[in-house]
Amino acid sequence: MCLAIPAKITEFKDDRMATVDILGVTRDISLDLTPQANIGDFVLVHAGFAIEVVDEQYAQETIDLIKQFPELAMDDVPQGASPASAPLGSLGL
Repeated sequence: MCLAIPAKITEFKDDRMATVDILGVTRDISLDLTPQANIGDFVLVHAGFAIEVVDEQYAQETIDLIKQFPELAMDDVPQGASPASAPLGSLGL
């Protein structure tokens, strides 16, 4: 199964790359598929690419759903964590 995870853009880099925060873990991703994305936006990330810009509420709802599946998010993910403040768990992103 493929999974896209919400992430918050925290910094732009060269060549349409950006740093994102995914549940408290930072990653560099490509913005080639979402040229409209800005710092502070939430994007769905799959395979190192932002594939869609989403609103914060959608991002939080998605994180909440992911937390319901122990094989996707470990038990140490805080229940009240926002998309940008919880640990990544075992998502492997």
